This record gives sequence, structure tokens and C-alpha cells, in this order.
Amino acid sequence: MKHILFIVTSADRVGTSNVKTGYEFSEVADPYLEFTRAGYTVDFASILGGLPPEDGYDDSNSNSKLFRKSAGFKRLNFSHRLKNIDIEAYDGVFFPGGLGPMVDLVDNKLAKSIIAKMYESGKIVAAVCHGPVAFLNVKLSNGKFLLDSKKVTSFTEAEEKVKKHHLETVIPFLLDEALINEGANFSNTEPFESYVIADGNIITGQNPSSASDVAKAIIQKLDK
Repeated sequence: MKHILFIVTSADRVGTSNVKTGYEFSEVADPYLEFTRAGYTVDFASILGGLPPEDGYDDSNSNSKLFRKSAGFKRLNFSHRLKNIDIEAYDGVFFPGGLGPMVDLVDNKLAKSIIAKMYESGKIVAAVCHGPVAFLNVKLSNGKFLLDSKKVTSFTEAEEKVKKHHLETVIPFLLDEALINEGANFSNTEPFESYVIADGNIITGQNPSSASDVAKAIIQKLDK
């Protein structure tokens, strides 16, 4: 049995306009259901532990509605504090998006060290939408950035504009631009269409539509 750790945000506000935020609900629900249907075990951790803030729940989304009634959702609401996690127990880590990670995962040193350790152990490090912000400033033991020349994707400037995520008032910076500036080989598709890139044991998805496909790519990689 494979074990995946979801690391979710604890941040509930973002931007100078103090916009309410958290983890994007479908970006937890969709992958969770893919993993559990494949027989995987999923655990949840957050920076602060306990009840993480949610955003974007849609009652018309069947996966989100199913997840909300699941034992997994109950466990998510009692998430482990990240500093108490034994990362050796997991085959992969997954960072869902939402705007919250742009606040508390962009510079969290513990998250960075976990990503580097998992990557250098040959385990999966994956993220979707704004989740790849956690990969910024991750330094490997050879002194290079994790993102250096790696193929990745994330939520794009075009998608931020559609969602009216204005710079500073809502988002502190453009994630796609930041990934490119750190040496990533960035690519994307049309706004809000599913797009996933796997580069070795780094797997990223562009937007909420990509969340299920990121999980499927992880499963395919681990089940080889």
C-alpha cells in the first residue's frame, strides 16, 4: 500500500485587501478520491495543524460533495501539524492549491526541507495550481535549486486575470513568473484546461481542472 501526504495551507487571508482564502476544495477532493480508489492511504498535514481554512466549495461538484461526507474530510479537519510528521512514512507529498499557499508555503523552511528530502530520496513531490509555490527556494544538497531546468507548470498569469486576482491586493506575485525566474522550464495550456507535467519525480498541474490528472500521474509513477 502506498502512502501520500497532502500538505495544505493554514493561511485564511491573502493580499493587501485581506481576501478570505484557504485551500481550494476541489484540489483536495478530486485527488483524494483518485488515491483512495486506487487503494492508497492519504494523510493530511498543515503548517499549524488542526482545522485548515477551505475555499471554493461547490455543492454541485459531485467529487467535492462526496469528499465532504467522507472520513477523509473529517481527518483533514484534524490535520497533523507539519513539524510532527515523520516524512519517512510516505511515498509522496502533494501540495494542493488555493491562494493560501502563496502566503504560508512560499517561504516555510520546514516545507522546503521536506521537499528536498523527498526529492533526493527519489520519492514523489507534486503540486497543483498555486501549490507549486512550495517548490520555490528549495535548495538541494548540491546547492542547486530544485526548479533549475525542471519542467513544471502552475496557475498562469492569464488565469489570474480571469479570476481578477490583482497583484498585491489579492496575490503577492505572479507564480508562473517566479517559477521561471528560478530557472524552471515552464509550460502551460489554455486557461482552465487540464495540463500536467511530470519531470522525473516532480509532478505539477496547472489549475483545478488538473487536480485529478496529477493524482493519476502520481499513481502511474508509483505503480510501475
